[in-house]
Amino acid sequence: MSEIKEVFEENSISDEQMLRYINDAIKAIAVGGQSYKIGSRSLTRANLTDLVALKKELESRVNQSGESPFFDNTYVALFEGR
Repeated sequence: MSEIKEVFEENSISDEQMLRYINDAIKAIAVGGQSYKIGSRSLTRANLTDLVALKKELESRVNQSGESPFFDNTYVALFEGR
């Protein structure tokens, strides 16, 4: 996963743009599979587990607005009445 981050950071890509690329890569794996072979040529895409972990980290950084990161992706539900 750190290899993916390094490539994006070396090319000065923003977190928002990185998140778009990561989502596209996850979609490509979901639609076309992790790897495939045509004749003697083969393609293996990035590791899905690493992409999902990086996506969560990026979403946290993008959604963070100077607040504590401890409650990222936390929701509150109010159930009133009975």
